[in-house]
Amino acid sequence: MRGGRSPRLLLVEDDAELSEMLTDVLRDDGYEVDRAADGQRGLHLGLTRPYDVMVIDRLLPALDGLDLLARLRARAVPARALVLTALGTVGDRIAGLDAGADDYLGKPFDLDELSARLRALCRRTAEPADVLRIDGGGLLDLALRDVVLPDGGRVALSAREFELLRVLASRPHNVHSRSQLRSRVFDEAAAASIVDTYVYYLRRKLGRAVVRTVHGLGYRLGSL
Repeated sequence: MRGGRSPRLLLVEDDAELSEMLTDVLRDDGYEVDRAADGQRGLHLGLTRPYDVMVIDRLLPALDGLDLLARLRARAVPARALVLTALGTVGDRIAGLDAGADDYLGKPFDLDELSARLRALCRRTAEPADVLRIDGGGLLDLALRDVVLPDGGRVALSAREFELLRVLASRPHNVHSRSQLRSRVFDEAAAASIVDTYVYYLRRKLGRAVVRTVHGLGYRLGSL
């Protein structure tokens, strides 16, 4: 459930027994499910109705699953897509991803794994493209240039505070040296201590954990 509604899912699967079983499972998981038994019907539904996520079989009658997905992407359909297939080679997976798939699951598959992968795709759908995630539930809003807290509150940032946090959040697992941060965020002529000063400002506004000190190396993104 997001925003008071159930996520909408398009299931395109020609195996009637599997389609029926998956529909029951997915509805129990809280999805509103529309079904299509061939690629042409899946294309029509995908182009005329909004979905959060799609589950598409690789081998379909009327229109192949990857052709279906490529046509939807060509029409800028944004729904996340998981491709199901009995074709499990690396080349097949690459073809699926190149066609616009967000994930790929081989048959036979575990239902719990399918459910987990779909939850992950829905989380990615819910997250706007113009934000960067901060561990602990916070988001850096790149459009409004502020921080959205886990409780929905917002914290305004100065231009340099925002840019420093953006650099850290864009590579959250990297350790950034003071010299790297100075060159990317500040005038290189500024003293290296300016980085420490703005780290202090961010911690004062967002909590000490938001920027982690890696002793002898520099700083990395922490959490709210």
